[in-house]
Amino acid sequence: MADPVAGVLSTPGERRAALVPAGVDALRGAGLRVLVERGAGAGARYTDRDYTGHGAATASRDEVLAADLVLCVTRPPAADLARLGPGQTLVGLLRPAEDPGPLRAAAEAGATLAALEGVPRTLGRAQAMDALSSQASVAGYKAVIEAARAYDGYLPLLMTAAGVARPARLLVLGAGVAGLQAIATAHRLGAVVTGYDVRPEAREEIASVGASVLEAEGLDRGMDAAGQGGYARALTGDERAAQRAALAGAASGFDIAVCAALVPAGPPPLLLTAEAVDRMRPGAVVVDLAAGPRGGNAEPSVPGRRIQTEGGVTVIGAGELAATVPRAASEAYSRNITALVAHLLDGGRVAVDLEEEIQAGVVAAHGGRALHPALAGAPEPPAQGAATAAGTGEDHGSP
Repeated sequence: MADPVAGVLSTPGERRAALVPAGVDALRGAGLRVLVERGAGAGARYTDRDYTGHGAATASRDEVLAADLVLCVTRPPAADLARLGPGQTLVGLLRPAEDPGPLRAAAEAGATLAALEGVPRTLGRAQAMDALSSQASVAGYKAVIEAARAYDGYLPLLMTAAGVARPARLLVLGAGVAGLQAIATAHRLGAVVTGYDVRPEAREEIASVGASVLEAEGLDRGMDAAGQGGYARALTGDERAAQRAALAGAASGFDIAVCAALVPAGPPPLLLTAEAVDRMRPGAVVVDLAAGPRGGNAEPSVPGRRIQTEGGVTVIGAGELAATVPRAASEAYSRNITALVAHLLDGGRVAVDLEEEIQAGVVAAHGGRALHPALAGAPEPPAQGAATAAGTGEDHGSP
């Protein structure tokens, strides 16, 4: 019997690579023959020769889509999904809750779908597979770099012959992986950093990385909003109203706000209303890592765009920041996806075991059945008030 084939697929507009050349070694060691779509690594500065040097073969998109195991970063176009069928497994950040129709069709055609978003993030042995966390860490770092580019002053305290320039005051909303990385990066760059999260354990982490915890009237530090799986529980209507009012008052004291609060399988919580952003001084900057098709943490943010409000505040809708650091993001993602593939394989072939905890989380469809609630037609969970991914978008954002 011929060795099973793993194919590395590119996604239009995506600069990250699902597999870096060094990752080919891991797949071949697991008994797979590796095909890489020509040019699939170009966005991350990997050439086809880099892959063939590790024993992969380059191939057309059609050939890759016919592989037993198809690896991607983000979801392929619907036309590609329609070509998948029985005996094939698609692995990637598939976003099953967003426009589930094309994925549902692939599931009904018999393809196995493994969504990295479903990796159990509180399970220690799954950490190497946690793509949401790895990509969120990249995004949190880049969020501060983008804020510094847009800000009209210095981040650190500077003492010059012309006088003293005060440091920027930077607020991070949401202390998951992205938020904590943003705090750490801003701290290293010399900003005066404050963080906010509704979970008590996250507030402790904010202090542990050198930031102050936001204190403002209406933000009850004694409130325990911790939920399951490391995420925050949904806030009540009164809690959400009090939170937004308090943040609107507090935000005016900051030069930069980085918003990094996301929830699993639901729209991100609205934290900074348009009124709150209007209260910030002209020249202030808001970077919204949650900005996406279902909204963001900052009301004025527009996904993928940088806008300026009438009051002179720059708002950056930055839900896909990890892709702007493609080399580092690809290296981390490649380790995540090879770790998951190794977990799915038995004797070189995918062996689905829905009783196993990790597979139960990531396998969104198998054997012609849709397993993820969104693919099965279940209603979307309600928006949460200030939930923050414990390990991210991912903060995934995402991824």
